[in-house]
Amino acid sequence: MDLEQLFIDNKEKSISGRYLTLESIEPLLEKMNTNNQLTIIGKSVLEKPIYRYQIGEGKIKILLWSQMHGNESTTTKGLVDFLNLLNSGTELAKQLLTNFSFYCIPMLNPDGAKLYTRANANGVDLNRDSQDLSQPESKVLRTVFESFKPDYCYNLHDQRTIFGVGSTGKPATMSFLAPSYNEEREINESRLKAINLIAGINTVLQKYIPNQIGRFDDSFNINCIGDTFQYMGAPTLLFEAGHFPEDYDREKTRKYVFMALVSSFAILSENDIVDNRIDNYLSIPQNKVVFYDFIYKNVKLNYDGVEKITNFAAQYKEELIENEIYFNAYIVKIGDLEGYYAHFEYDAKEAAYKDEFGRFPELNQKADFYLENSIKIVNGLIKK
Repeated sequence: MDLEQLFIDNKEKSISGRYLTLESIEPLLEKMNTNNQLTIIGKSVLEKPIYRYQIGEGKIKILLWSQMHGNESTTTKGLVDFLNLLNSGTELAKQLLTNFSFYCIPMLNPDGAKLYTRANANGVDLNRDSQDLSQPESKVLRTVFESFKPDYCYNLHDQRTIFGVGSTGKPATMSFLAPSYNEEREINESRLKAINLIAGINTVLQKYIPNQIGRFDDSFNINCIGDTFQYMGAPTLLFEAGHFPEDYDREKTRKYVFMALVSSFAILSENDIVDNRIDNYLSIPQNKVVFYDFIYKNVKLNYDGVEKITNFAAQYKEELIENEIYFNAYIVKIGDLEGYYAHFEYDAKEAAYKDEFGRFPELNQKADFYLENSIKIVNGLIKK
């Protein structure tokens, strides 16, 4: 299977970037609604519709939901690309629709998507509300889970640029987790199914993004939806779409989300799951917080006449301004950066720091400065 070409053939070109709202995807879902696959299954806090798109007649029931966190849109793009594949009329599409019944919630948190926030309109993290079920969006998902009775659950998320694959110096472009079902993190039959499937996905993706796949922390938290569904007996896979070099819009990462989805269903279709791939799963390095967006090394600072050579780091904040996402770089760490990596790194070679405020950087200050008056840094990057 040529996954690269498959993605090119099915990529939804009308959506891109990080800011993906209900208004962005409604027309696409309506267009795919050729046989009453689309239904409103509930409303958000602000009375926005929550849609499900259901397709396929197979015996294996798959529940997928995306944008539980409103500012995590990459998996939504990958899911829409996958729905394009299911509607393509190809032999692969026919095979998938014969083997599976897909229940997709492309945007569980439309209010958070519009506001570009992790939480919903009430400020509640839906991924910590699986027990209280205090929010309408949480109740919708639980009702679907209990009525649909999925054989597998796909919990689709984004992760920040701070995550790397162990200590390899590689960004965690994709990370996965078979959530724990108890405090002891034991492995029962349900969790083993998720583990085996992730091990298979990892084998495929390593061909495309070698050493850029991580394993998310499996500490048990019953308030998290994945842990709850695993506890309730449904094999659950957590997807975390992360950073690919220079891909802040995550247009390349969406391809690997698509590939992960397709390869997982190919594995399930062919019943190509080895009985026990725990060792393969555990060999996936754990995610570590080891990255900054920018690191500046060997910078000369002048503190009241005392010169010092040091390092500092800056990180982007994603800020919604007039319906556009702006990546604004702020200084977040000054001093020892041993063990940390950067997506952009610059060796100042003891060049002197200067900015419009004074002679040294301060935390939470915009990353706009000069080195030796000749090199201008604007929003973290060297201005050509």
